Amino acid sequence: MAPDSKSAPAMNPLTVLDAAGRALPGGAGASDSPGSALSAPVTILLLLTIISLAPAIVLMTTCFPRILIVLGLLKQAIGAQGIPPPQVITALALFMTMIVMAPTYDRVYKEAIAPWSSGEIRDMDTLWLRARQPVRDFMFDQIEATGNWNSLYMVLEYRGIDTSEPERLTRADVDMISLIPAFMLGELKAAFLLGFRIYLPFLVIDMVISSLLISMSMMMLPPVLISLPFKLLLFVMVDGWQLVVGGLLRSFATSPTAAAIASSGVGVVGGGGGG
Repeated sequence: MAPDSKSAPAMNPLTVLDAAGRALPGGAGASDSPGSALSAPVTILLLLTIISLAPAIVLMTTCFPRILIVLGLLKQAIGAQGIPPPQVITALALFMTMIVMAPTYDRVYKEAIAPWSSGEIRDMDTLWLRARQPVRDFMFDQIEATGNWNSLYMVLEYRGIDTSEPERLTRADVDMISLIPAFMLGELKAAFLLGFRIYLPFLVIDMVISSLLISMSMMMLPPVLISLPFKLLLFVMVDGWQLVVGGLLRSFATSPTAAAIASSGVGVVGGGGGG
């Protein structure tokens, strides 16, 4: 499999944006030139598509899905209707994402944005390769931490890549199209495992309350109505928010050697066999 760095320039969103800027009316080279790879209407359409999908794509390459799912499962486990509100859960997940992703985006700024602003980088392909590398490092670190190599092998095999000898694969051999879905599957797995651990104590409370109500022949009384105060009391007594948020933050791998491994283009993708 060819490394993603050799992919066609059309797959580079920064190249598409640059071409769209030239194709827009009033931009340099706005008129269609015979040697251009894409016509102006097609380029502008690609620009609008990228702009509309960019927020979702960026969020899917961060820790946001894991945090949001865990907080959502916590809300369901407590059983309080609409409390905390969805806006509060989403805002907390966004701020936690900023905290976790700060080192990664700091690398993106230092290695890509700052050199491009100073004129050191002029080529859009070079800018794209430098900007995506810290994000790739982060995603590989999370896959390594969750041991979710089988998902990566599954995606690679579906695309026709031989994974029978994974020790021959390196991080440079995995393109973004294969890495992002494998990373998302790993995040879903980690989120569900964390959610299961959070659910257990609340499930025990529900079972105890239900048993007590049945033994007292009060089956008409909703168990949720009685268990909610005990759940809230337990959650406050153990400082649940600090435990959940702290556990989430500590669940993310932040390897200081990731940059050196990925930048050198070496490093085995995974230690197990192909999925």
